[in-house]
Amino acid sequence: MYEGIRGGETVAVRLAEGADLRSALVVADVDGWLALDAGVREVAWYRSEPLPAWENSAPLPADLTGLDDSRLALALCHRDGRVREAAIRHSANRPELLPLVVVRCADWVEPVRDRARELLRAALHSDPDDAVDLAPLILRVGRRERGAFGVDLLGAVLLRAPLGRLTALLAEPDRAVRRFACRLAVEHGLLGPAELARTAARDEDTVVQDLCATAALTSLGDAGDAGDAGDAGDAGDAEALDDVLTPLLTARAPRVRSAGVTGLRRAGQPERAEPFLGDRSALVRACARYVVRQHGGDPTGWYRERCAAPDDPALAPGAVIGLAECGDRADGARLWRLLAHPAPGVRAQAVAGLRALDLADASRLWHLLDDPSPGVVRETTLALLPSARQLPADRLMERTGPQWPRHTRVAAFRLLSTHGGVVSLRAAARLLEDPDVKLRTWAGQCVQGRHASPDVRPGDPEVATLLDRCRHLFSDYVLRRRKRAAGLDG
Repeated sequence: MYEGIRGGETVAVRLAEGADLRSALVVADVDGWLALDAGVREVAWYRSEPLPAWENSAPLPADLTGLDDSRLALALCHRDGRVREAAIRHSANRPELLPLVVVRCADWVEPVRDRARELLRAALHSDPDDAVDLAPLILRVGRRERGAFGVDLLGAVLLRAPLGRLTALLAEPDRAVRRFACRLAVEHGLLGPAELARTAARDEDTVVQDLCATAALTSLGDAGDAGDAGDAGDAGDAEALDDVLTPLLTARAPRVRSAGVTGLRRAGQPERAEPFLGDRSALVRACARYVVRQHGGDPTGWYRERCAAPDDPALAPGAVIGLAECGDRADGARLWRLLAHPAPGVRAQAVAGLRALDLADASRLWHLLDDPSPGVVRETTLALLPSARQLPADRLMERTGPQWPRHTRVAAFRLLSTHGGVVSLRAAARLLEDPDVKLRTWAGQCVQGRHASPDVRPGDPEVATLLDRCRHLFSDYVLRRRKRAAGLDG
């Protein structure tokens, strides 16, 4: 906020010196208008000479007559409410100043607020395109104590305007604007089910995804009820259902795909949920299992059938972890065989499945720390962490050398750090010279955060040597204290 006000002060001074409003301020920048509003008053407290100095005793409307947009913008932000009110009266038919009129609609002075609201209402009703342009600023100001008027007016104008103006807001970069337009469209039924489904599929915001997907599925349920009554069973209805389900089922976002899978039950098409049992998302897999079970299917049998062949190139990683999610410990034999699968994703999910079933055997998983796939090594590390102290520290230390891939060095250091004591200090000191800057930084933070441990005998000379190797990480005073805490007073 401080930097924003400073930027507003700079713009205010430029405007006072005669700069054009469009050259001094990006019209579409919401933060810029709000910063200008605060910056004008900030400048006035300690640097008033560059700004217009209207006197309270002067006839204010006369003083403001003939001002250009730049000077009138300063007046709209003036600390004196009478100046702001007079500026609003002179701002009619000046679209460049509408953003500041929006700000004044939440003004703390009632006469200023009322005049600004009259002007904004007239402007938006005469040209609804201004509502689209001003929507981000109106919604930002709407968070203020007296900002609800602008939000209500925006909604009323968009409801009366052609639908294209509302749909334009669904592609607005501002997330708050897209949410507002989505809520408005859903509450008033302005978009059809297919358009709602497409909006849910393409938007990256989870709120928009949920609103549109839920509304689309609700319409799907209504269509299903009509079909039960015998009114919606023809090919046209099937095509309409497909127009809703296809965007949801093919969406990139897991929560949208899960909504589409759940909608298959409403649509009476549970057989289409079966392929999603192997989806990459746990949420989608869970929804698919629910739909399949509701119609008498057996997800566990489906997973076991898919994981029966340990070298099947078509096996999806989601099917592997899905077996662990709904199977039992007896399925561990299938997962162990999949550790040799040629696909890295399958091997990684097999390790994750063994960990989920509490079947992770360190002696059998150890060799996967050398796997060429970072994903497999990452899952193996998670599986080995509970038994890290039982792993051979010397073999892990060997894997912190620069000849090993980065993901292997990271895994070895992570496991060595769990050892604690001098072992973790030894590993961190070695990695201070690692070629990877992030790994060096992590090692340095581990050394700096290390304190005396009961696992280290007091006066251990190796600790003294290692701390001296890391002396660049400490001040002399801190280094002496660390050595004293380790029993190295001498």
